[in-house]
Amino acid sequence: MDVNDSVITTVRLMADYMPDNPLSGPFEASWRYMTTHYTEFQIATWGSLIVHELLYFLICLPGFIFQFLPFMQKYKIQHEKPETWEAQLQCLKVLMFNHFFIQLPLMCGTYHFTQWFGIPYDYDSMPPWYVLCLQLYCCAVLEDLWHYVIHRVMHHRRYYKYVHKVHHHFQAPFGAVAEYAHPVETVVLGTGFFLGILLFCTHMVQMWAWVAVRLLETIDVHSGYDLPFNPLHLIPFYGGARFHDFHHMNFTGNYSSTFTWWDKLFGTDQQYKDYRRKVAARETAQKQE
Repeated sequence: MDVNDSVITTVRLMADYMPDNPLSGPFEASWRYMTTHYTEFQIATWGSLIVHELLYFLICLPGFIFQFLPFMQKYKIQHEKPETWEAQLQCLKVLMFNHFFIQLPLMCGTYHFTQWFGIPYDYDSMPPWYVLCLQLYCCAVLEDLWHYVIHRVMHHRRYYKYVHKVHHHFQAPFGAVAEYAHPVETVVLGTGFFLGILLFCTHMVQMWAWVAVRLLETIDVHSGYDLPFNPLHLIPFYGGARFHDFHHMNFTGNYSSTFTWWDKLFGTDQQYKDYRRKVAARETAQKQE
């Protein structure tokens, strides 16, 4: 028995002890309706665009509302740099260009990818929720490695001003800044998103689930708010908003997208650690006054 057979056998044994998905009823009805009334091309192309746009702006919405709520300002990381209407409008213009002229053409290839690799759309072929979660975790780990390496290269002084400098226009980021980037960066860094799909995708639903997870993560780390009740903080080694906000403020260090282990391993989080120690010492001194 090889390693793959062992993994499959273990998953099947664990499946007997896994609870059913409580959302399977309404989700199944909706998915079957979609696959019955729309073609695979429509689902893969226009469906992916709709999923991306709805998720992107819905996930950004809480952070957008926070700027109008005084009691939320205590959670803003760079509270001395509030969002402005001018900056948010500029961000929106670049987002619309990237979404419809860069990302949409890439989405058009989704249908052909699913046909070439035989990725199913039907509900009966959908993996169990716990297998899907494992696939998404593997996608996140792989994307995080790609993002760390390419992001660090983009910060090299030979290349920074040509591409990645666009994203760093916002020294105090807000959620929508997540995909505010040079078209080259959108394609090159975005390649990390597709690596997990190439290796682990077994159903169309995984693509959309991975879109949801990746958008939730990247908008959260760019939100500019460090919320103590954020459930993403329960994920081991999750960087979060404070970790990535320092990258925008400092321009160097903290290159990973999701997890902190690569920055810890290569020492690129040292400036962040020093900064956090200074902040902690200052806050202690203020309390003692």
